[in-house]
This record gives sequence, C-alpha cells and structure tokens, in this order.
Amino acid sequence: MTDSARALDAIGTPARRRILELVAPHERSVRELTDELDMTQSAVSQHLKVLRDAGLVAVRAEGTRRLYRVDLDQLAQVRAWVDGFWDDVLAAFAQHVTDTSTEEHR
Repeated sequence: MTDSARALDAIGTPARRRILELVAPHERSVRELTDELDMTQSAVSQHLKVLRDAGLVAVRAEGTRRLYRVDLDQLAQVRAWVDGFWDDVLAAFAQHVTDTSTEEHR
C-alpha cells in the first residue's frame, strides 16, 4: 500500500478528519482533543495512532504530555496525488472544449 493510499484510508472516518482539522492550526494534547470531541480519551488516542501510522500527524513530548500536529509533508504528498487527478480532468475538459469548438465551426 502506498503512503497516499494509507493516508486516504486513515482519513476515511469523520472522527479522524475532525481531529486533523483540530490539530491543523496548532498542536493539541489528547486531553484538549477529548474536550473538543464527543469521544473518550482512549478513542481519541486510537484515532491518533492511525493518523500517526499513516504519517498525517506528528507527535512531540513536552514533559508528560504528548502534543500532536499535522505533518505537512505527508499532507502535501496526499494533495499531490489528488492533484494528479485534477490535472487529468482539466486536460479532458480542454480537449472537450477544443472538440466542441471544432464541431461548431464545421
């Protein structure tokens, strides 16, 4: 499984997408995330593990706390993968416009 596929699988649940939204602006602890979400600390930790394993979040220790943040490098790889599809769509659209214009001028 590619890194992009693993990352996309990881964000396949609304809870994990919400966690990413919460850690995107700044680092947060599990406790802070638990306070924001309607789930237990254990559930938040499990979701963070999946996101960490997929490379989407990074963790750093600060004393006894663990602070989580988005890993922008991995997120950039996911975006590049998605953008590859967008490039194909734009190329197909440009070809359609060209074909349509050619047919109208016949």
